[in-house]
Amino acid sequence: MNRAFIGGCAEDRFHVTQLGGSRATLFPSLSSSPVSAVPCTMDFLHTQLDAVQKQLAFVTTDAINWKGYVQAFSWSVALFETYLLFRQYPLYSKTEPPAVLAAHFGPETDTFEKSQKYGKDKAKFQIFSGLYKQCIDSAMIQYGFYAWAWATAGRILVRFGYGLEYEIVQSIAFCAVVFFLSVVPTLPLTVYQTFVLEEKHGFNKTTPSLFVADTLKGWGIGFVIGAPFLAAFLYVFKWAGDRFVPWLMGFLLIFQMSMVILYPTVIQPLFNKLSPLAEGDLRNRIENLATKLNFPLKHLYEIDGSKRSSHSNAYFFGLPWSKHIVIFDTLIKESSPEEVEAVLAHELGHWYYLHPTKLLCVSQFHIFTILALFPAFLHAPPLLRSFDFPKSVAARPPTIIAFMLFQMILTPLEAIASIGMNALSRKFEWEADAFACELQDKLDSEDMKNMGDRLGKALITLHVKNLSTVWVDWMYSAYHHSHPTLTERLKGLETFQAKRGSLKKKAS
Repeated sequence: MNRAFIGGCAEDRFHVTQLGGSRATLFPSLSSSPVSAVPCTMDFLHTQLDAVQKQLAFVTTDAINWKGYVQAFSWSVALFETYLLFRQYPLYSKTEPPAVLAAHFGPETDTFEKSQKYGKDKAKFQIFSGLYKQCIDSAMIQYGFYAWAWATAGRILVRFGYGLEYEIVQSIAFCAVVFFLSVVPTLPLTVYQTFVLEEKHGFNKTTPSLFVADTLKGWGIGFVIGAPFLAAFLYVFKWAGDRFVPWLMGFLLIFQMSMVILYPTVIQPLFNKLSPLAEGDLRNRIENLATKLNFPLKHLYEIDGSKRSSHSNAYFFGLPWSKHIVIFDTLIKESSPEEVEAVLAHELGHWYYLHPTKLLCVSQFHIFTILALFPAFLHAPPLLRSFDFPKSVAARPPTIIAFMLFQMILTPLEAIASIGMNALSRKFEWEADAFACELQDKLDSEDMKNMGDRLGKALITLHVKNLSTVWVDWMYSAYHHSHPTLTERLKGLETFQAKRGSLKKKAS
């Protein structure tokens, strides 16, 4: 149920006063240098954060029915998401594609009909799975599952000779208990989605043995990375005390940047094979494009996505001075080199306009707002008592418990925040599409001509091959989609190209 943003979340507060004074006192020779501004800035930050905590002081004393609020919040979000699916569902009964796509779903093919059936089956599955998961989450909250899981983690520690004073170790055990007992009831949904839904519509390439291997590897990687991360995460709280915010933000930022490198280079190869893209027209086109844009391309890979699915994709990753491009073999098979080049032109538009960096900055602000609100909930015995934790635990709330419950309380706010993030992401998609259309003029290169037309064809090919939905309800799209719909993008590409043509006429 924890829908709150957690890839960059953190918890409590921090104390630098443990060091025995301000930085200027420790290093008097630097007191007149720019470094002396750092403690002043930190003091100002903590003063403002303290003011926020004063406004939330009631959390630590008032006996609020937090369980009731969380149940109401989470069910409201779940029912709203179900309502959106019911808005979208009738569109799968349409018998004709949008006019702009009619030529690509000709009468001689049943592709449109297949895409409608696929969309309808997915919607049915999403309605059931969403409500099923919500019922499980709600039951866990209602019947004190998290209090039981914490006590169970404590008993596990005792068996291994650890006392209950080892909060970090108990927190890791607690998360393991919660994870496994949460994932087991939903595992049949994953099996059904893979071997029934995706299989029925011709997308599944995963064998049962590969599914089991992927699941076990995923759990193992989650523990290998998650346990040290959680230990370090909680240690920052213990070390920093009530003024934890900047230290925790720094830790989470380092972790995020590390994962940008580790996931595609270390983790993903455990599941998929990345091979250098073969010599030929496509490789020459991409390297030529990267050279003209001064894109710091270091490696160009083809990934065997067809090993598990027929869906297509392409992306880039890496540090500012060293980038790697990965193209799914399904995309290479289904699209011409000119179309794949256009897809990469769009992706490089994201790099050109610094979209990943901008999204990172927005996410850091998001993290900051979460952390700024959290301290009041960390030392709040009534919060834990509301969720059936015994008085002995509630009197000294474990950090991981307080933060998990805090995330539950943020459920409706996070749902709203996701709409804003989707809107920003769609804006960036428009900019990247426009970049591809304007590439010929930006580079003054005939090799880049008709890039907008090529991108449009590539998008249509991807949607047709993936049986993607082409009729989309606007409210459903606003909530769920980080990209504009296909019809919106095609109209946008026409607008960008018409604008480009009018500007060229004026220039001539």
